[in-house]
Amino acid sequence: MSDDSDHGSKKPGSGRPLRSQAWFGRQDKMGFYYRSFLKNSGQPQDRFDGRPVIGICNTWSELTPCNGHFRDLAEHVRYGVLDAGGYPLEFPVSSLGEVTMRPTAMLFRNLASMDVEEAIRAHPLDGVVLLMGCDKTTPALLMGAASADLPAIGVSGGPQLRGVYRGQIIGSGTNIISMSEQLRAGEITLAEFHEAEAAMNRSAGSCMTMGTASTMASMVEALGIGLPENAAIPAADARRNLLARMAGRRIVEMVKEDLKPSDILTREAFENAIRTLAAIGGSTNAVVHLLAIAGRVGVELTLADFDRLGRNIHCLVDLMPSGRFLMEDFYYAGGLPAVLRALGERGLLHKDALTVNGSSIWENVAAAQCWNAEVITPFDAPFKAEAGIAILTGNLAPNGAVIKPSAASPELMQHTGRAVVFESVEEMHHAVNDEALDIDADCIMVLKNCGPKGYPGMAEVGNMPLPAKLLRAGVRDMIRISDARMSGTAYGTVVLHVAPEATAGGPLALVQNGDLITLDVPARSLHLHVDEAELAARRAAWVAPEPHAARGYQRLYVNHVLQADRGADFDFLVGRSGSPVARDNH
Repeated sequence: MSDDSDHGSKKPGSGRPLRSQAWFGRQDKMGFYYRSFLKNSGQPQDRFDGRPVIGICNTWSELTPCNGHFRDLAEHVRYGVLDAGGYPLEFPVSSLGEVTMRPTAMLFRNLASMDVEEAIRAHPLDGVVLLMGCDKTTPALLMGAASADLPAIGVSGGPQLRGVYRGQIIGSGTNIISMSEQLRAGEITLAEFHEAEAAMNRSAGSCMTMGTASTMASMVEALGIGLPENAAIPAADARRNLLARMAGRRIVEMVKEDLKPSDILTREAFENAIRTLAAIGGSTNAVVHLLAIAGRVGVELTLADFDRLGRNIHCLVDLMPSGRFLMEDFYYAGGLPAVLRALGERGLLHKDALTVNGSSIWENVAAAQCWNAEVITPFDAPFKAEAGIAILTGNLAPNGAVIKPSAASPELMQHTGRAVVFESVEEMHHAVNDEALDIDADCIMVLKNCGPKGYPGMAEVGNMPLPAKLLRAGVRDMIRISDARMSGTAYGTVVLHVAPEATAGGPLALVQNGDLITLDVPARSLHLHVDEAELAARRAAWVAPEPHAARGYQRLYVNHVLQADRGADFDFLVGRSGSPVARDNH
């Protein structure tokens, strides 16, 4: 058995040995073994003489287009590590591409986090740089690195350049949704639809709207686990490569300082992130991911915190899907530092929260400037007032549900309507094109069995397409309620993450066609108008649906996934663990 005290040189400032020296610092059979195989790539002996070994955790994959430029980005990290005297070693982990994975990339977020954690834990690494872009790769890497708790720094891949179609700015996801509805309504041709596809995605990078990818890149910066300006530099901008190189330099110093995720991901950091989420009009998916990340470091975070901390925060950023502009514009306008400064000036930021560059978050943003007040609006004249994530409770969602008011229709924020119920996503997709569907614009669409256990994986199907006959009549929004998620690029009056989910026997499972439901966002209420006796009778007659998964990872997922209000993590992964040197094999 070897441990952190067996071998190696001391880290400056920490008094602790380098973890990698338990592999490379020994002068015996196993030391020969560990060093010699790495020398087959031409490594000199001095690589193993007490230099910090830095892992570059890369989610590059051709199946994840958002991360397709990460081979180049990793090289810039490598340059930075070498600049600072470290020894860089790149390694792959599961790459989750939302645009290609079925049934949903979210199903595999926890699996990827386990891949990251165990890769870090098993290898001779002193610190790690996390390359992440497409939306589930960010929380997966942060969750895994937080559980391992070695020095770590996040580097996002950056958003794409603006989409431009026939002279108009179009945004990934947001205009996919609007144009697909236009196609269904007969307002554009299939040829025009195909032309827009090429015009929308014209550079490397992730969605350039304030979807989940850009939201989570913003959370990396707001949490302090990434360098300033991480959120918004476009993928095609050379300054993204510079940021990667500086992260490579900085991680070497973090190892010397023994600055770990648990030092940065504090309660104060999460409160800063929640307020930032409201101020940028960020994705509802961030709620699930932040809950899961907090769980990995032992920070008590609940849905109530999101409502309490975000309720009075104005949405300052006029970006799609809530507004007009795109991430490229956000960066040129001052990016997230300008938003953080605005929050700090109002006393809405824990200014002393530590960040990976060794400075407090306020030291990083105190001099930030806004260069375009149309894109980043002043706090006194916000894009949308008090429009952060709202948490709803009531007899339909005892453990909570979420809605994004900045993307919703104001006239539907207080509404009572007749439920039109779909027991599955397949039933919903068939029914919305059925001319005989009994539905009107005042109805409330209800989708069941699409939560963490039900889909499984809690897919982005919550923003249900509107019935074709209503689209032709000019209807563009309706209240939709489900235990699913929706894409961060989506919009509409959509209630999501209803907990407990229908498949787990939550009240959502008991809703029937014709039931009246009241959504009251100002009162934070979601109420089913059915008396308790009737609900009890329905509950007694309810039969749980057959599980979709009979074997393998999906079976493990269904058996161990927590509900959305607890981050949809696995029950056996919650809680702090840390990463001692792995057990020796001699």
